[in-house]
Amino acid sequence: MKEINSNKFNNVKQKTLIYAIIIDLIGMLSYLMPAAGEIIDFIWAPISGFLIFLLFRNKLGIIGGAAGFIEELMPQTDIIPTATILWFIKFVIKKKQTSKKIG
Repeated sequence: MKEINSNKFNNVKQKTLIYAIIIDLIGMLSYLMPAAGEIIDFIWAPISGFLIFLLFRNKLGIIGGAAGFIEELMPQTDIIPTATILWFIKFVIKKKQTSKKIG
């Protein structure tokens, strides 16, 4: 039984990391288009915040979604991998709490 829970936890952990990295990479794409980058960030900010909320849910999702939204709106902060940092908090720092919820 413990093996199944461990596999489920690792599966969720890996998928969440992939989604977090994709969200962060999309946010960094504005660096490739300097002239239009800030306009793209303005459009991407609410989408990013919402996706981060959906990915992490609960308190971490609310705080992270707000942080992602603000980070995308602020100039020159796209380099901060907000979703990946939240993944680290959830699956490394709070691993025991997260594994209990998933398993």
